[in-house]
Amino acid sequence: MEQQLLDRARELSDRLVQLQAPIRVLDAVNWSKPIREEFFKHKMQRLPEVDREFYQNRPPGFDTAALRHALADLQRDMVRQLGQLSPISQLMTRACREYRDVVRMIEARGTQDFHELSVELYGHPDDVFHAGEPTLSELANMLQSPLANLLESDALPEENKDIEAPLAVEKLQQQLNSSMPGLDVKVMISDGIVSDAAAGADRIKMNQDIMFSQRELDILEVHEGWIHVGTTQNGLAQPYLTCLSKGTPSATITQEGLAVLTEVITMRSTPRRLAKLVGRIQAVKQAADGADFIEVFRSCVAQGMSKEEAYTLTQRVFRGSTPDGRPFTKDLAYIRGFVLVYNLIRVAIQLGKIERLPLLLTGKIAVDDFRQICELHDSGVIAAPKYVPPHFKDLRGLATWLSVGRFIGDFSFAQLENDYRPLIS
Repeated sequence: MEQQLLDRARELSDRLVQLQAPIRVLDAVNWSKPIREEFFKHKMQRLPEVDREFYQNRPPGFDTAALRHALADLQRDMVRQLGQLSPISQLMTRACREYRDVVRMIEARGTQDFHELSVELYGHPDDVFHAGEPTLSELANMLQSPLANLLESDALPEENKDIEAPLAVEKLQQQLNSSMPGLDVKVMISDGIVSDAAAGADRIKMNQDIMFSQRELDILEVHEGWIHVGTTQNGLAQPYLTCLSKGTPSATITQEGLAVLTEVITMRSTPRRLAKLVGRIQAVKQAADGADFIEVFRSCVAQGMSKEEAYTLTQRVFRGSTPDGRPFTKDLAYIRGFVLVYNLIRVAIQLGKIERLPLLLTGKIAVDDFRQICELHDSGVIAAPKYVPPHFKDLRGLATWLSVGRFIGDFSFAQLENDYRPLIS
């Protein structure tokens, strides 16, 4: 590809990175701590006081209309300068469209349009992967039963959360320094995050009010460190498509799926961790079907969550919306992305294309973009990932595990259960 065209692509990519910089979806939709305090003050009997005005009093920090127009202008420049059929243009114009929808979603906070735009970006619990197959929420329900049995087993106790945040920061930093040498990441304490931890381009913030178990640190190492920070820095290292360091919603789905898959195949995950991800889908489904905040909250408590855990989950579902509105569907990304990435890897192995798999780590990419990513890598536009987790450096174990899984998966589990139950009961 001509150097002049590549230089033009780099300029357009840098413009995209600059334009999307002020967009902070979670900051724009999260509820403030006083909302939680008021909910518990009223004995969990009154819907949180969050409406359209609540969000209007919390501006996103940028001119939304101006940003939408700037993204539209950039998208037109991409087509004019690179061509409509160029794989580079296709990748970047798709990102422009998604970012414009994200801005529209932020503008629509507290309205029905917010939910509809979130469905466009992250999906709906009634979506199916292929015609005639179970919906995403039905898959979650199918997972719930075996997980419930595992959670009740005395053989799988949860590890104690006995590591305070300062020590957890130190331990996680040491683990990442050892497992991903060269990765530029700083683990630090934060008092401004809702979740237990959150990753940025070169740092992982850990909630100062949370106690951690060693198992949780192991999960954070692979989920936040290996995948989220690693792919961000791989994107930043790209010679031309620097926009791969930034995640669109479709890329977020793939990112979270890749991170969950990494938890599973490195034996870091637990039944309780997977049950939490399943619970998020079920809560989104309830809200999508019309349940309000209190109804979803009570359902979570009935399933054994503490009241604090139930509030945190329910708040995730209704953030950006209203307590009696339809949900924010981002939390579908974990299991949805897991299925998409898992199937892509299985088919790649089946077709003998296993050498392609590390390209999933070149940056924040969507599964739907994988063909273009491979094409651009082959032509020298996209560089191979600089930071690669251990299980992707040596693909023999991953290939063997998934190949055996494909073979075993052809057996009828119902028949296996009938044959083996007498041996186990």
